[in-house]
Amino acid sequence: MNPEFDRGLVWLRRDLRTDDHPALHAALSRCRQVWVAFVLDTDILAPLPRRDRRVAFILSSLQEVDEALRRLSGQPQAGLIVRHARAADEVPRLAQELQVQAVFTGRDDEPQALERDNAVAQTLAAQGVAFETFKDHVVFERQEVLTQAGKPYGVFTPYKNAWLKKIHSQPVALCDITPLASRLAARPAPLQTPVPSLSDIGFEPLAEGELKIPAGMSGAQQLFEDFFERMDDYQATRDFPAIKGPSYLGVHFRFGTVSIRRMVSLALAQTAQGSVGAQTWLSELIWREFYVQILANFPHVATGAFRPEFDRIQWESGERAQTLFTAWCEGRTGYPLVDAAMAQINQTGYMHNRLRMVAGSFLVKDLGIDWRWGERYFAEKLNDFDLSANNGGWQWVASSGCDAQPWFRIFNPVTQSEKFDPQGKFIRRYVPQLAELSDKDIHAPWLAKPMALQAAGVTLGVDYPLPVVDHAVARDQTLARYGVVKKT
Repeated sequence: MNPEFDRGLVWLRRDLRTDDHPALHAALSRCRQVWVAFVLDTDILAPLPRRDRRVAFILSSLQEVDEALRRLSGQPQAGLIVRHARAADEVPRLAQELQVQAVFTGRDDEPQALERDNAVAQTLAAQGVAFETFKDHVVFERQEVLTQAGKPYGVFTPYKNAWLKKIHSQPVALCDITPLASRLAARPAPLQTPVPSLSDIGFEPLAEGELKIPAGMSGAQQLFEDFFERMDDYQATRDFPAIKGPSYLGVHFRFGTVSIRRMVSLALAQTAQGSVGAQTWLSELIWREFYVQILANFPHVATGAFRPEFDRIQWESGERAQTLFTAWCEGRTGYPLVDAAMAQINQTGYMHNRLRMVAGSFLVKDLGIDWRWGERYFAEKLNDFDLSANNGGWQWVASSGCDAQPWFRIFNPVTQSEKFDPQGKFIRRYVPQLAELSDKDIHAPWLAKPMALQAAGVTLGVDYPLPVVDHAVARDQTLARYGVVKKT
């Protein structure tokens, strides 16, 4: 069968791999020659801090894609085309330069991505070039999982049940590009440039070992192999930040250096063999898909509450709000588990999932700060920042989202600490000035006896701050603040 197109271009975005790649597979199936490109989009990069682990992760992952394309094609000049420009302009320009008839890419339902893709599609159409998009970073997208009434789900458990029913009736299919890889074309000489460095694109280089995340497809494989050995215990270990419980694959799901379909297939297989840990992990992967379809079907969540009545809440404002928010950002709240969590995100770009709930709840329901402030801070700091998951998580702790915790449920930061870091191991790692306190006193130093504080070398207000708020008082204030919702 003759290919449908003579030349095609694959535009990578959040799919930085060659394994199980729907857009790449479609291009190779339907084009005689195929090029693969990634655009370091200046619209996305411009607002980022000049020292950013995520950009380093992307560049390292692009190098692996470049090497994989050369290897698969058998042509040293095949490789990856990398440009640093505004993607909305550069993709049509590149399509014209390569004289392609079609551009293939994975779908992205974030509002800014949709706006960009619409602009690209219109420009390409004017050039007579087809623009084709493919489902990639989720198993089921948009309106593939609907209620019996044909509506998108707003509650997780029925969504999960419908998702599982659908996947058992429509088993996951993987795309192997290897048999078609000979269609990967050599790049024209002007495009045979190496993947740029951080400094090439205006970012500060990271110190050796500073990234601390194994990047690329090989990094994802390494992390998964490590997680697979302890997957069966996931449900028992995942809530304890001092224990190696999570998969740590979040950043790889975010940038598509691992196939979600392959991971789901493996989780399903382990679940079928009776692994409770795999079943719990699969449920977390379904939560991820739940939030992706929420953003796609209810785009207003990107700027406001999923449940609009929560937008009537009067949050703290002015100088007091800014002072409390700064204390939270800098890990100076006086609540050790919250401060340890903030130290972790500030130092590593990662925060344990249980701590995301604890720190988020503290900001919103102890400090009375608008959840969107925390959402923006996490968006800047998290290596695995993903709009749908970050927004969903913040709306969950603020009780304003779909299937969120009830507004009157308020995490106690001390009891959370005692339950999930009982020996204070995590706190000692990230708040070392409290390291000599006993396992009992480390969760609430202000309740420790003066002799215990002195023996541990801790002077409250000097070595470690006093609590910025009293949890019991803050709880009453939050219940009153949320009263506007109760009246609806």
